[in-house]
Amino acid sequence: MKQEASHFEEIYQANYPRVIRICRGYVNGDEQLAKDLAQEVFIKVWRCLATFRNESSIATWIYRITVNTCLLQLRKKKYHNNAKALETYSETEEEEGPSKEKQLKKMYQCINTLSEENRGIILLELEGLPQKEIATVIGFSHEAIRVRVHRIKNSLTKCVQNDGI
Repeated sequence: MKQEASHFEEIYQANYPRVIRICRGYVNGDEQLAKDLAQEVFIKVWRCLATFRNESSIATWIYRITVNTCLLQLRKKKYHNNAKALETYSETEEEEGPSKEKQLKKMYQCINTLSEENRGIILLELEGLPQKEIATVIGFSHEAIRVRVHRIKNSLTKCVQNDGI
């Protein structure tokens, strides 16, 4: 049991920063909800770790759990339709600051206008996950992911540049 806990702790430490960032991206920056979702992800990892089949890397498996957990939350709460939550989050941040920070906020606002699938793809891409792994996590072919990433990036660039959220 002690060895299992130690192994889980290593997995947790290695993957938590990415999991929390992905969760934050899905919930429009709501830090508390992102932490709750990340906790739920790691509870699932703990419960299912013994049944992990090593068909992919453990990180890919955890990303899949993260994406599924976040999508389930969005469906339950219809969080993605709540534009007021995004506006409230944006308004609480100080308006003054470096333009790079404003562009980053704008980019995340634009990301939140994407479909659930596209949002998942681009959040994993932003995490630096190789496109082949994203294809495994999302369940698409590598070629489909390459095309989607390209289209999503073009769409986000236009959105950020044109203030068109």
